[in-house]
Formats: sequence, structure tokens, C-alpha cells
Amino acid sequence: MRVVIAPDKFAGTLSAVEAAQAIAQGWRRTSPHDDLVCIPIADGGPGFIDVIQVARGGRLLPVTVTGPFGDPTPCTLLMLDEGDRSDSRVGEYGGNRGSESTGITAYVESAQAVGLHLVPIDKRDPGVTTTYGVGELIGAAIDAGATKIVLGLGGSATNDGGAGLLAALGATALRGGEPAQQSMSGGGARLIDLASVDVEPARKRVVHVDLVAATDVDNPLLGIRGATAGFGPQKGADDAQVVTLDAALTHFSSLIGRGVDGKDPAVARGAGAAGGMGYALLALGATRASGIDTVLSAVGLADQIARSDLAITGEGSFDWQSLRGKAVTGVAATATQYARPCIVLAGRVAVGRREYAAAGVTEAFSVEDNEGSLEAALAYPAEGLAALAERVARTWARQ
Repeated sequence: MRVVIAPDKFAGTLSAVEAAQAIAQGWRRTSPHDDLVCIPIADGGPGFIDVIQVARGGRLLPVTVTGPFGDPTPCTLLMLDEGDRSDSRVGEYGGNRGSESTGITAYVESAQAVGLHLVPIDKRDPGVTTTYGVGELIGAAIDAGATKIVLGLGGSATNDGGAGLLAALGATALRGGEPAQQSMSGGGARLIDLASVDVEPARKRVVHVDLVAATDVDNPLLGIRGATAGFGPQKGADDAQVVTLDAALTHFSSLIGRGVDGKDPAVARGAGAAGGMGYALLALGATRASGIDTVLSAVGLADQIARSDLAITGEGSFDWQSLRGKAVTGVAATATQYARPCIVLAGRVAVGRREYAAAGVTEAFSVEDNEGSLEAALAYPAEGLAALAERVARTWARQ
């Protein structure tokens, strides 16, 4: 039996690589002779650069940028020369071998600069965190010669609609007739005070670069499904702050108006990704792509699943967000395309069978249920995931 193991990270406990290893370890206890293919994945959030580099190679460029609270934060850009076929890893997993594209593509992981993991739980405040550092990463990629920049958006601690990103690229603002760049780079709560915003300098900065916003969700910027209402609470926002921040983003987007294509980027799919960074990039003329589709294409998952009998994926919490363009549903959709079953091994499962079946998932199992409690699951995450894989393999490896 050939099994593809393609999990995302288990946030706060296991990286995608560690999760894949744990699942494989547990599976082999029951079925040591199965052919296991481990392909760690990401959906645009943390781990985005790691999985792309495994599949495509490239050169890591260290850059220090502004963190979510303004402190220096070390990051890396992945620089890939699309015209250089000397790297044997290019296309090793299917990737883009044979592509006619040339030039340098830079992969940017926004979570490295402004990720939620950088902010202690007791200091989380999406009203003051900034995306300025992501704009600096884009600028560094341009200065390094990138002709295309693919930005993985997800897992951010921010909710400023990408205002800081725009400011870092040269966008200006006024408040009471005075320059207000600091308000743009000071977090989402300060956007309500702006009187005008000029994004043209930022558009000129990126005019010769092909921008791609690889988003982990497809939510719009505003409203009940928007950046603030959907993801603000997990970043530290209470009910009152959700209302004020959504109002601030509404005001901010009204000042920017329509994008270079004449459309309102606030209502576009993916505008609400990473606290609204998707919106800022779309306002600059970026193309939106699914983060998980971007990764799956790079690692050649479709080809691997087509030659396998079963696909296994997973993440920390399999919940409603998972069904909005996250990694798990990306793997399930690929498995469905080739009529292969797909099972989910997650820390916890918070969606019903009907909902996950509609997304192409055959069965879902949780470490929490297998271990008896969430506390037990979190205490030894790798061991718990391996034990769950061992139990599931007793049934699935014999089908």
C-alpha cells in the first residue's frame, strides 16, 4: 500500500515536517511494509518558505525587518532563479520543471515578520501591531532583483489592512492636513484618524514586479466574514475591539478606493487574509492565488497522490477555518480529483462528518479523543499523533 502523508503544521506544537514524521512513525508500527511518502505542506502561513525550498531549492537571503511591535525581527527571503535549471531539486516533486519562465522569483513568508507566534498571549493586541516589516521584505526582494514576488499570507498577529506594508513601500497619509505616516504604521486602531491616503508611491515601487498574494483563506476584508470578525479574536481582540477595528478598516478602505483594475479590492476573495494584508496587495495590483494550491503545485502533490492508494493530511485544529481554503481541504480536493480516499489526523476535530465530507475528506480523527483530553494531547504532541496514526492504520492499512 502506498500512502502520501501531507500534513500542515500543528500550530504551537509541531511543524509540518515533525507532524509528517510522527504520522509515519505511528503508521509503520502497524504496517511496516507500506510505502510512505512524506510531503510536509503549508497554506501560506508559517512554514511556507520551508516547504517551497524543499521542493524547489533556491537561495535563502537573510533580512532584518520591523516586527509586529516595531522591534527588529530576523527573516529570510527565498530567492529562486527560474531560468537556472542547474539545481537538481527544481521540479524534483513535479514542480515547474520545463517552465519557460525566466527571472528571479522571491518567496516571502509574512508570518516570519508579523506572525502570531512572535507575540506572547498576554501581549496580543491587533489594534497596535503593524505589517510594516512585510513591506520591508517586499522592498528587500525588489532590491535583490526579484521580478516576481509570491507572498504567503497567514498566521499574522496584525489587523491593519496592510497599512503598514503600504507605508513601508512609500504610501503616504494625511490627518488634519499633516503627514500621518506613523498612523499608517502604528496598527489598525489608528487608521480611523486618517483623512486621506495616497498609495501611488507604493504602486510605483512595485510597478515592475509581478506580485502574487498566496492567501490561506478566501475571506473579504470587511463584515461578518472579514478579517476582524473572523480572525481578530484569536489575535487578542475582544467584542468591542472587533467592532472598532472593522470600522477602522472600513474607513481606511474608503480612503483608498478602487484598485488599479477599477474594482474594489475590499470585497475580493482573500482580501481579509493575514489581517487584511491581502487587501493591501490587491490594492497594489497583485494577483490572488490560493496559498495551498501554490504549495501543492510546487511539491507536485497531485502526481504523488495519483500514484498512491491513500492520502493523509492534518493540522492542529480541524475546524470551520479549515474549510475556507486551508491546507487540509487542498489535499482533500486533490485526492478527490484522483478518486483516492483522504483522511485527516488532527489535534482536535470541530467540524461534523457532513461538512468535512462535502470538502472531500473521507474520515477525520483527533488526537484529543484518542488521548482522552486536550491537555493530554498537548502534553506530548508527537507521541499522541503517532499513537493515533498507529490506531488508524489498523483499519486503513488493511482496506
